[in-house]
This record gives sequence, C-alpha cells and structure tokens, in this order.
Amino acid sequence: MFQLGLKLWSTNENYIAQAKQIYKKGICHYIELYAVPGSFDQFIHLWTKLSVPFIIHAPHYTSGMNLADSGKKLENRKMAKEAIQFADALKAVHIIFHPGVNGNLEELIRQIEEIYDERILIENKPYFGAGGQVVCNGSSPEEIRWIIEKTGLGFCLDFGHAVCAANAQKREPLSYIQEFLELSPKMFHFTDGDYKSVTDQHLHFGKGSFPLQEMTVLFAENARITNEAKKDSEENLDDFVRDMEILSKILP
Repeated sequence: MFQLGLKLWSTNENYIAQAKQIYKKGICHYIELYAVPGSFDQFIHLWTKLSVPFIIHAPHYTSGMNLADSGKKLENRKMAKEAIQFADALKAVHIIFHPGVNGNLEELIRQIEEIYDERILIENKPYFGAGGQVVCNGSSPEEIRWIIEKTGLGFCLDFGHAVCAANAQKREPLSYIQEFLELSPKMFHFTDGDYKSVTDQHLHFGKGSFPLQEMTVLFAENARITNEAKKDSEENLDDFVRDMEILSKILP
C-alpha cells in the first residue's frame, strides 16, 4: 500500500485542523513539514499535538540555505540544526535536504558531514532554479550518485524536478527518471506539470501534461509519495483532497 503525504509549512497554523481530519480519514498517511527558519519555538507545540507521522524538509535556497556555499556555512548549520530539532520533536523518519546551488559538490559534502544525521535524504533538483537565475546541484543521476556514495545518505526522488532537468539537457524525461530509480530512492515527490518545460510548476494532477499513469507505475511498492502541488486556498485543503482522489485512481 502506498503512503501518501501532505506537504505543509511549519507556519501553516491555518491548515492544522483540516490536516488532522484528512489524516483521520486516511486521505493522507503522513505530513511532510517544511521547517521555516526561526519557526520552531513558536509553532512546534501545534504540530506535536497532531499525533501524525512526519517527514521534515529542511530549508532550501529560497529560505537562505545553500550547503554548497562556504560563505553560508554558519547560517546553514543553524538552519540544519533547527530542521533536526523539528525531526526529533515530531519523531520524523526522514529529513530532506537540497544539495545547494552555484557551488561545488566538495563543499556540499563537507557541510553535510558536519551536520550528519542518518535520517537525511538528498533530493534531486531541476537544472535551473530561482526562475533561471541559478544552476542547481544534484540535477543529474551522476551527481546524486556521487553525493550518496560520499555521504552514505539516502535519496528522495522528485519526479517534477527530474522532468525539468531532463528537458534542460535535451533528454527524454521518463528515461531520465529511470536512471534516478537505479539509486533506490527512499521516497518520492510527485505533482503534475508541463512535460516540456525546464521549470517546476507544482500543478495539481490533471492540470498539466505529465504522463501520470506512465509515471505511477515507476513507484516502488509501498512507497512514500508526497504531493507537492501548490495550495489554491489559505482557508482549506480541498485541492489536496481532490488531488488524492485523482491519484488513487491512477496508482497501480
């Protein structure tokens, strides 16, 4: 049985009540919580009350974390420590990190070794990030393989990121995803999007052109799959419920 995840931010107090109901109804099986920098003290008590399984997503480039930048080492360590705090408090099984941008992989490895936690998973990225302003590390199977071999960490495969990276390099996306699958990902991120674009759009299922059924057969048995589609409303999670209805019909 697949385990389906709801992606929320640690500051999303507005969604907590409905998230609890969605979990109780079996519509989702865990919450993947993005650890917004500086939010632990104010918000952690709201999440510990839920009694829901959690996965933590550490801050990434748009929140100021870049593990491949030596100049951000102290700031990175502070944000990583807070993400680990969230994981400890919520008994999370995984903590997902991005491999940074516009930097070298050797620096990434050094910083990962300093913040090492066996729960950390490295996530693959699109080739371009921040609206095309930066080049992401970890956009290729070769780079992800090198990172996990150097660190001994696990891997989170983001299908949308893989599609974008494949397009940027004039590769066929499904074949590109197959190469990532050889790295035995521990879990997955999944949305819809423009199958020919280099930009990840986080669309709801059915709103893009991804070959969803061809993709779902690639998931490992009993895989954890987080839906990272953007939220349409600050009032409710009805769009997530609709996404799960669609996904349940196309999963093998």
